Amino acid sequence: MSDTISTGIHSAGIHHITAITADGRANIRFYRDVLGLRLVKRTVNFDDPTAHHLYFGDATGRPGTILTFFAWAGANRGKPGTGEAQAVAFRVPEGSLGWWRGHLASMGMAYEEAKRFGEELIALSDPDGIRLELVAAGKPEGENWTGNPIPVEYAVAGFHGVTLHVSAEEGTAKVLTDVFGFTPAGKEDKVSRYSKADDVIGSHVDVIVDASRIRPSMGAGSIHHVAFRAAGDAEQQALVEALYAMHVATTEQKDRNYFRSVYFREPGGTIFEIATDDPGFAVDESVDTLGTVLKLPAQYEAYRSQIEAALPDID
Repeated sequence: MSDTISTGIHSAGIHHITAITADGRANIRFYRDVLGLRLVKRTVNFDDPTAHHLYFGDATGRPGTILTFFAWAGANRGKPGTGEAQAVAFRVPEGSLGWWRGHLASMGMAYEEAKRFGEELIALSDPDGIRLELVAAGKPEGENWTGNPIPVEYAVAGFHGVTLHVSAEEGTAKVLTDVFGFTPAGKEDKVSRYSKADDVIGSHVDVIVDASRIRPSMGAGSIHHVAFRAAGDAEQQALVEALYAMHVATTEQKDRNYFRSVYFREPGGTIFEIATDDPGFAVDESVDTLGTVLKLPAQYEAYRSQIEAALPDID
């Protein structure tokens, strides 16, 4: 029986996933031109303004669709290990994988086919080596970007889920179920699945126990953290209190302009974040112009000319 204090509040699922790229230009071309995601925000790493922070998503960058990258030019390739996410799964409509096979082949992309938990998928790698999966699940949905090169009937709707490699499953499972409200949804080979009951975007987390306990080395191709949704500050605080009841400490809240965040390392080793749904990406530019110009947090605006001069060209 859980010793967690129940708040009656749970996360709605995955908010965003953040990874690392060594080449911002190649990164944009891949996610925009191959997968059809919209670049919804170009800003800088708030802790390192010499590097871009790129956000991709659907037409408006809804929570559950957002894949972000710290663009550290020339970064060494990361080394995978225990205590990190190692695959990102996107949801595409059922019956669309045939189209995606042809599209990827036309783009010169290698891929493999698989089936997991009864779902057909295509697996491929991005330019930095991140494993991506296109999972056939559900009908066309989402706010499709009009500049999307992918026909709406085949387009990526958002995240299907993420795969974690952890040192032990129990602690990770406790956070997913008792705090975030996921439920166990089965086990297949070495993979345990935790899901949200309503099967919306961002509603699955697959967990693999890695007994090697090799410490990962962050670098290009690494997934830095996984963020889960909170509707606002009150819900975020309730989730933080549930974590404290499990003796899991978080950071103080950090304002990321487009959401407010707290971070923690879950018991299996992966960095998790709780991010608010508000205010969203249209807070500092119109929906029509999302991602077209560099946006800076207020503390760096006075240094815009120096920052722009130092940032690599990614267009």
